[in-house]
Amino acid sequence: MSDIQQVPISDGAIRLGQLLKLAGVVPDGAMARMVIENAEVTVDGAVVTRRGTQIRPGMVVTYQSERFTPSH
Repeated sequence: MSDIQQVPISDGAIRLGQLLKLAGVVPDGAMARMVIENAEVTVDGAVVTRRGTQIRPGMVVTYQSERFTPSH
């Protein structure tokens, strides 16, 4: 697996769909919604199907073998 990419955020948490866009792994919100609803995204190893799930620094999101976490 690859190293964990740090994705800078300004708040203490970010919604999963927004994080996917900010990390550059999906081009837009429609694609983020699709991959999340299709159970293609995990958070800390568990499949998550709600794009509004709050992701905080230290939580690891994985999509297509890309791993990333929000950071301040």
